[in-house]
Amino acid sequence: MRRRLISFILIVAGAIGLIQGGWIWAKAQLAQLLLEEAWSRTQQTSGPAKPWPWADTWPVARLRAPAYGADLIVLSGASGEALAFGPGRVDGSAAPGSRGNLVISGHRDTHFGFLERVVKGDIVVVEDEHGGAHSYRIVNAEVVDSHTHTLRLDGEEARLTLVTCWPFNAVVPGGPLRYVVTAEKSS
Repeated sequence: MRRRLISFILIVAGAIGLIQGGWIWAKAQLAQLLLEEAWSRTQQTSGPAKPWPWADTWPVARLRAPAYGADLIVLSGASGEALAFGPGRVDGSAAPGSRGNLVISGHRDTHFGFLERVVKGDIVVVEDEHGGAHSYRIVNAEVVDSHTHTLRLDGEEARLTLVTCWPFNAVVPGGPLRYVVTAEKSS
């Protein structure tokens, strides 16, 4: 009887974990559909269009990594609330194609999972709200400690930095380690 109870508890706990993980993934996918529509409205009006009436963020760019099938709408801000729905442009970072560092952050277990496979030389394209496409070539990928590493937002050259938590397959979320992918604007 005791073994059955323990087995039942473990099965229920496992099912709850799977449902929670599935919910996070499903919410991220559904949000990208709503964000796609808001992105179209943003490009038509050249102004921010909220994806749903109570949203505290809006689309500011589109990020594509063609080699990995990634096609993501980027949100304004990189708060935890925004990142639940899609990658976010870090406040104060450069606009797509502009001088300085465009920093985009995303979750490793949803939108930025593809970063685990990127290699030096890969192309990432960021589309701005006016339809301009800006290509960036990956030049570096490294693991850093967020307590000691600071990302510079200024600079003479246009560059792109993609940031996510590390390690990719961690069971427990959080921690100070970040996977940082740096790309330079290509002509």
